[in-house]
Amino acid sequence: MAQTKTLFLLLLLFAIPADDCSAQTPPPPFDEHALERVPPTVAKRLATRFSLGAFAGRLEETSLGAVREAVGEGTIQHQGDAGGSVYWLCYRRAQHRLWVVSSGEMGGPDHRVTEIVEELTEKDTETSTDCAIIPEKSAPLVFDGKLHLGMSRSEVVTVLGPPSKSEAAQMVYSHAGKLAHGFDETAWLILRFREEKLVFMRGGKTTTN
Repeated sequence: MAQTKTLFLLLLLFAIPADDCSAQTPPPPFDEHALERVPPTVAKRLATRFSLGAFAGRLEETSLGAVREAVGEGTIQHQGDAGGSVYWLCYRRAQHRLWVVSSGEMGGPDHRVTEIVEELTEKDTETSTDCAIIPEKSAPLVFDGKLHLGMSRSEVVTVLGPPSKSEAAQMVYSHAGKLAHGFDETAWLILRFREEKLVFMRGGKTTTN
């Protein structure tokens, strides 16, 4: 009887998906209210490309696998299903936490990057072990060749222009445009500040027909 029970428990253990056993912290939930009633006032394209140190990637083109190979660290995680399905890589260094995200729906079977989130925490993240440590060669994260954490609010406005919406601690940049072959492109940057310093940025892009 004891052997049967042990076998059952072992089978139960193996039935649990492996990524649930070692799941890393998922990306911060997307605040849909942040983009509500925000007119797409930015004429220039947004969040088209990113860099991690010397590695250059493009949203909706670069896969999570290519990012992982370039960084040399990290495990692709998955959560949810159907429209709520999301894949991601999670990294940390000092007070930085970074998520490179692929929508299960929009990222396609090769999990192309559709969104990137980075935050600067008030405490050191080294005590947290659920995300891989990103090597120095793969830092910092830069959006569109110019936007990175630590910038002042005025520096952000200098490089990006006036935001589509501005509040005390948050600015939102929103873009909508037409691409070749009639495709619609929507892109956004959600930026948060602490003491006038950029401590959180979330950039994403989707193309639909």
